[in-house]
Amino acid sequence: MSTLTSSSRPAFTTAPVDSGNRSQYNLPIGYLRAFVTVLVLAFHSVLAYDPDAPQAAHSLLIRPLWWTAFPVVDAHRWSGFRLFVGFNDTFFMSLMFFLSGLFVWDSVERKGTRTFLRGRALRLGVPFVIAAAVVAPLAYYPAYLQTAGPHSVGGYLHEWLSLGEWPAGPAWFVWVLLAFDCFAAALFSIAPRAGKVLASLSADAANRPARLFCLLVVVSGVAYIPMAMAFNPFRWSTFGPFYFQTSRILHYGVYFLAGISVGAFGLDRGLLAPAGKLARRWWLWGIRAVGAFGFAMIAAIVAITSYSHAPRLAVVLGGSGFVLSCAASCFAFLAFFVRFVQRPNRVSEGLRDNAYGMYLIHYVFVSWVQYSLLQFLLPGLVKGIMAFAAVLALSVVTTAALRRVPAVARVI
Repeated sequence: MSTLTSSSRPAFTTAPVDSGNRSQYNLPIGYLRAFVTVLVLAFHSVLAYDPDAPQAAHSLLIRPLWWTAFPVVDAHRWSGFRLFVGFNDTFFMSLMFFLSGLFVWDSVERKGTRTFLRGRALRLGVPFVIAAAVVAPLAYYPAYLQTAGPHSVGGYLHEWLSLGEWPAGPAWFVWVLLAFDCFAAALFSIAPRAGKVLASLSADAANRPARLFCLLVVVSGVAYIPMAMAFNPFRWSTFGPFYFQTSRILHYGVYFLAGISVGAFGLDRGLLAPAGKLARRWWLWGIRAVGAFGFAMIAAIVAITSYSHAPRLAVVLGGSGFVLSCAASCFAFLAFFVRFVQRPNRVSEGLRDNAYGMYLIHYVFVSWVQYSLLQFLLPGLVKGIMAFAAVLALSVVTTAALRRVPAVARVI
């Protein structure tokens, strides 16, 4: 698999997968999942107008396969999208793995490993197969239309099948989450008391959230920085349709386990307790997140400029900024939603209920909307806003329509 920048890969990726059932639903966490899903849609919607986007490929077979990250590339750009893309890339996938881990241990304890895994296979495995086999090829067709002609469906299929791999787009998150769930189920089978051990790590998080924050920064740094040194921070690996970001896979696993730790202790009396220090000092965590991201940007610039003569030091510096900013942003958003989300509202309820389906299908709308905007002579900022608005509306309406089918509603 070719190496691509981490901020340019089809990420978020971040499907708001509910690891428990509706009766367990936590309002702030549900709304935060929906919010991050909307960020995913916005992230992908503006990539075509990022000033760092590459030129359109002359052929899908030319490597590196930049088109898997940028299905459509527009000549109109806006420099502000570089900051938006960079900020989101530092935290939102990690936060989604954290949120997905919150209800896992309770769910596997109640259901047992066999029932738990059967439910995960239905809710994650089946959508992944459909997203990879159907949604991704449809989403990447506009990338083919930007290559040198002539164009035909047959020509597209020929180039696609000649790749030697199967780009799955944002669905990569879904299969990785399924793998993490399988690991959690295996851990429960081998060590049923492991949940209590993990819960003990966040036992005093209601009163001392900074302790858990520091632990998360250290452990995620140990998981990420050596991998970044070994594989470089931007490499993606693949076998068939199974993509994952090589240097971050263990980092994401740490955040998934951190979510299990917080959830196993209890959402109402731990880190996410409404009366806890995290929620009460939401403004302080917001300041820390801004400061940490500023440090990460400075560290990234220094790392890039020093990489040629001190590559290991550059990776350590850039990686340190990444893990610090990631944890700070995650804690800031958790604090904000726990503090201020207290009552349901109609718009957020609709986004919450449709978020998973929106994540699974949005990439088709992203590429085709961006492709349709190529013909218009508009500033990159305007195109980015138009693309996001269209993608959000189309994703919500289509998912709501699909969920009217009972069989579909049971899955998404």
